[in-house]
Amino acid sequence: MAQERFEEIVETFEFLDDWEDRYREVIDMGKKMPPLPDALKVPATKVDGCASQVWLHPTVTGEGARAQLSFEGESDAMIVRGLIAVLLALYNDLSAKEVTEIDALKELGRLGLNDHLSAQRSNGLRAMVERIRETAAAQMS
Repeated sequence: MAQERFEEIVETFEFLDDWEDRYREVIDMGKKMPPLPDALKVPATKVDGCASQVWLHPTVTGEGARAQLSFEGESDAMIVRGLIAVLLALYNDLSAKEVTEIDALKELGRLGLNDHLSAQRSNGLRAMVERIRETAAAQMS
């Protein structure tokens, strides 16, 4: 059920045999993201549970299960900025219902990230996924 942008990341990772090359690719993805405006770096958009500073700002268009969600994000850590870029490729422009149906850990597992992230980074990634899922669930209630 993953989006085309995410599938492109999966395909790129299939060609990168070495984890360090994949790591660099994730960092490059983060570098290409536009910065989050300082006005959006507020307590409401800060993601708790991450070792580094992380902000995710949702934009919701419409209401209910069909509400379209998109996110902007930023982190003070380059690898985390890249992980945010991966999550945006997975989730942006989906409906709230579609967001809740994605098994993020399974999808991210296709990239081999689970085996190479520190425990702190893995916890932070789960916290970001949880924030995205909570945003979607709030639209459906």
